[in-house]
Amino acid sequence: MGSTLYSKWLPVTSTVTVALALLSASTAVISLYFCRKKSKVLYSKIQELEISLNSCLQNSAAERQGRIRAQQDLRKALAEPKSENLEQTSYPMTPIGLVQSCFSTRNGTPRQPLLVPLARACLVFDSARVPPASLEGLVEYSHCWIIYVFHLNTNLEKLWKHPSRSKFKAKVRVPGLKGGKMGVLATRSPHRPCPIGLTVAKVEAVRGNMVLLSGVDLVDGTPVLDIKPYLPYCDSIQGAAVPEWVMVDNVLAVASVNFSEGFSSSLSDCWETAKKKSLYASPDELQCLIKQVLSWDIRSLSQRNQPHDPLIKTGNGEEAPNSALDSDQNQDQEASDNENNQVCHPSGDVTYHLILEGTNVAYRIDFNGNVTVENVVVSSEILNRNRNRRSFLEWRDELS
Repeated sequence: MGSTLYSKWLPVTSTVTVALALLSASTAVISLYFCRKKSKVLYSKIQELEISLNSCLQNSAAERQGRIRAQQDLRKALAEPKSENLEQTSYPMTPIGLVQSCFSTRNGTPRQPLLVPLARACLVFDSARVPPASLEGLVEYSHCWIIYVFHLNTNLEKLWKHPSRSKFKAKVRVPGLKGGKMGVLATRSPHRPCPIGLTVAKVEAVRGNMVLLSGVDLVDGTPVLDIKPYLPYCDSIQGAAVPEWVMVDNVLAVASVNFSEGFSSSLSDCWETAKKKSLYASPDELQCLIKQVLSWDIRSLSQRNQPHDPLIKTGNGEEAPNSALDSDQNQDQEASDNENNQVCHPSGDVTYHLILEGTNVAYRIDFNGNVTVENVVVSSEILNRNRNRRSFLEWRDELS
């Protein structure tokens, strides 16, 4: 009897099992279909987002390139003024020479002249405007004044606008006041109503239409309007008074500068490539220059206040774009440089970069002001830019 019942229900059980299996398989197929459909929708959305992102990046790059081209065109227009369009209140201030400096970028250029005695530059005059005879007798002076243009300012376009529309800043931040502001004409900020700078340098040698200078605070490519001999009896003022915040510039001196174990060897390797157009006679002398430059804290005010900001920031030369200054630059200046001079690591440590004489020097600075120079590599871009300038070896006869 039991066997008969079992035989009777066996086909039913098998049918139910098969039906359940088919239902399960159908459910799996349907789930797979919807998963694939959803996956395709998500993939399509991802593609749309990628296309949108690439478009935004391209537009951003195009806008930046447009701003750069506009700035370059403006600088070119400044270098080649049209005399027939000058108003009666304008004067034909055309550069008479260009500076070929050891400072390839704004970042690292000293804040004041003579702070880095080994800082050298070759001032090359336009022979059509300044015949070599114009420089006769200059070598008899130890120093000279140099009047130049802050040509790397990013706000030059404001100078062409009416004062009511230029939005020119009357006050600028000064390092001595830890970010506090002071009237622009009470500082040496490059962002002035008329972007003209004044500095002093030591005259090392004169040859033809060129002058070799030292102790400079001028970035490479600076246009020069005039030079005048330094006269100690009237240019040096005994007992001259300055504000207290100017005197605190000494706090920007670092505690120590040390080189990593393999730095000298790396510098010697770089020297074989850089020496052809270097203003220095040996890698040892170039290393002395690096030490003198880094003996001062060349970081911007924002970098000193937030040394471990977890972002990659661009080189801004914020406090030394062309020459000596007692003020930080505005945010436009900070974003204008293309040289990366600060890289933050996941560990929180920060590596800074100094571009000098065709080399890229990597260094770190701790909270106590101790600098460690870690590595150096050749900067091919800077070397190509320096290919037409004279080397120290070509000046050796004048210096002997």
